[in-house]
Amino acid sequence: MSDFILCSNCFQDQGLKIDAEVIGQNDESACLNCNESTGQKLDKGNLLTLSQRFFVWGSLQRFDYGAAPLVQFNYQQTTSIKTSPWLEPDLRILEKAIGIGFFHYGPRFWMFGDIEPLKELQEIDTRASIINRVIDEYPTITFTPENTFYRVRMAPLNPREFQEYDSPPKHISGSGRFDSKELSVMYGSQDLQVCIHECRVSAADDLFVATLAPCYDLKLLDLTELIYEDVSEFESLDMSIHMLFLAGEHSYKISQDIALAAKASGYDGIIYPSYFSLLRTGAMPFETVYGISPRQIPQLADREKSKIIPNLALFGRPIEQEQIEVKCINRVILNRVEYGIHFGPVEF
Repeated sequence: MSDFILCSNCFQDQGLKIDAEVIGQNDESACLNCNESTGQKLDKGNLLTLSQRFFVWGSLQRFDYGAAPLVQFNYQQTTSIKTSPWLEPDLRILEKAIGIGFFHYGPRFWMFGDIEPLKELQEIDTRASIINRVIDEYPTITFTPENTFYRVRMAPLNPREFQEYDSPPKHISGSGRFDSKELSVMYGSQDLQVCIHECRVSAADDLFVATLAPCYDLKLLDLTELIYEDVSEFESLDMSIHMLFLAGEHSYKISQDIALAAKASGYDGIIYPSYFSLLRTGAMPFETVYGISPRQIPQLADREKSKIIPNLALFGRPIEQEQIEVKCINRVILNRVEYGIHFGPVEF
């Protein structure tokens, strides 16, 4: 007997139907529910994945720091959410097919930034003490001449000139995550896709990329590392830094102060998680396991690390200071852009 319960043709909501086509399995047998043979078939595991992807991830709401889904499901509760009329029949099909109920989720407060070190970072009077902890508790790595990386420029005045790929001078610094009027910063990445996306490029832009490498070993503060503390998420420095780099421009003053402290401590720069890490890896933000962040579970460290795309922030003007050499410069031609997407409900 087939384990398939539904197929993608069973659903009316177009977004849910497309997600079901992506998740389902290719099988030409007739669906037990709608009797269609052309839809992608879904067993119980596929339907649970579909429910998680569409209703849980699809209802994710971002806050200044952190994020949380507004909908959850389990086997114990009956459905208590109200949704769009075109989605209501699909909700009932899923509820009946695998015996789950959908309800409004009450997230744990840490998921929207109620974390003590993060709150202290946001306050001028307490920020320095947490930054000192960051400098002390995060590891140092050596960035060697064998470690090449990329820096992309849009329409430089002279694309062949090496200085075009250096940090902006101090008098025009201060709009990025780490640079300030006191400190110029060169941004780069070893992931060229992220490097291009960080520049917010369009098809009309004239793009160039420099391939760069250190002239000698550089001392970098590694903020991409997971650190383990014998505390909950509510007291976690690790979770605070994780949320900091998934936050927008309102968080920049904090990271600028971290950069100034790192430079004063003798670092040449910082390795940090790209804001676009999750878009690049396709991972769901701020997942939980029974309300616990996977970052708190040592056995899941490799999985959590795989969600992070490291970026580089190098202090000063490292090309001018002969810390960094330009290996080569190339024009970048964008010949295709493709978005990985899935869907969620518009109301619930």
